[in-house]
Amino acid sequence: MFNVKRLMCNPLQENCYVVSDDTRECVIIDCGAYYDEEFSALDTYIREQQLTPVHLLATHGHLDHNFGNAYVYRQYGLKVEICAGDQQLVEHLPQQASALLGLQITEEQPPVGRLLNDGDNITFGHHTLKVLCTPGHSHGSCLFYCAEERTAFTGDTLFRMSIGRTDFAEGSWSEMEASLRNVVAALPSETVILSGHGPQTTIADELQYNPYLRS
Repeated sequence: MFNVKRLMCNPLQENCYVVSDDTRECVIIDCGAYYDEEFSALDTYIREQQLTPVHLLATHGHLDHNFGNAYVYRQYGLKVEICAGDQQLVEHLPQQASALLGLQITEEQPPVGRLLNDGDNITFGHHTLKVLCTPGHSHGSCLFYCAEERTAFTGDTLFRMSIGRTDFAEGSWSEMEASLRNVVAALPSETVILSGHGPQTTIADELQYNPYLRS
């Protein structure tokens, strides 16, 4: 059994997850922490639970999911692990912040760590997350699926009763359709979906009610 802590972050209310098990190793998924109180909440949880972060993962390269990368690198020595298709996005976070939100990121950004590919395994404690590529919201979007816990961290590919936008320069509706049909809908129906924004859901509910997934 693993434990999942959700931290809602930054002006776009992005979901950052800290996932751990009884070994006290943990992974941080989509660290969008931007404000000082969000960094403090992350640190406090990790400290109080006596956790050791071993991976910083990103479902894609958009800035609201990566605001905290430099902080995590400075605090825990972890470089972000992301699919190769979004390497350029995450390497240009200051430009994203300026162009999209008018924000200035002055802190030097760490280099990207491991470049992930479809089917890669990420291990922590007694658990494994499998990388499943889901291009559409961005070229390098992916989800992290834990078969043991029947849980998927879907980033901005799938939300409760909705999906991520495809109208960004790096988005593609045709790729999103294929990802939803071939990857997301193929997950076991009992899979719990923990997305990049909003509440959790399940594959069963999405297949029944989400207009983008109903057959």
